[in-house]
Amino acid sequence: MVSFFKRLFKTKERNDFITVVSGLPRSGTSMMMRMLEAGGMEVMTDNIRKSDKDNPRGYYEYERVKKIKKDAAWLGECHGKAVKIVSLLLYDLPPNRKYKVIFMKRNMEEMLASQRVMLERLGKKEDDTDDQKMAEKFEKHLRQVKVWLNKQGHIDVLYVQYHKVIEDAQNYAKIVNDFLGRELNVEKMAKVVERSLYRQRKV
Repeated sequence: MVSFFKRLFKTKERNDFITVVSGLPRSGTSMMMRMLEAGGMEVMTDNIRKSDKDNPRGYYEYERVKKIKKDAAWLGECHGKAVKIVSLLLYDLPPNRKYKVIFMKRNMEEMLASQRVMLERLGKKEDDTDDQKMAEKFEKHLRQVKVWLNKQGHIDVLYVQYHKVIEDAQNYAKIVNDFLGRELNVEKMAKVVERSLYRQRKV
């Protein structure tokens, strides 16, 4: 009976917040979503954006996220689940819910190179802004969003370096699991991390 109530309490506790995987584009957010899914966590995705050469394992996007400022009612379906939200939209998270944010970070040169390759494959014209100015813009945003997140009493944040997950997936799978207070399958989480997909890496 005691173990039953313990399990019931843990279920209620982990359903008390929404897990948000965030970061800049091409920072490893899709990889983290895949890790959570492999570990046994339900993820919010509609598969509208299909996998391709840039993200062969899928983007794990949820279309309604893009309109979160106008309509955030769908967040009510996300408790106990994970949803991917680009860092620019974190400001639009309603303060009446609790969130645990796994914020992915990646070397800026790698990230910009990955973005450039993806745009070329999609046949889209690149922004005329050069890499240095784009990097400065992104770095400023990262500083600002970090300051903002630190002031939010309803948001807990875990910052995760993409390359460190690649180097030590087992350890970081455990760190993420501990942060979420879950009983995810750490072994399965680690197994879906593929070194071969770490492209445009900085030497």
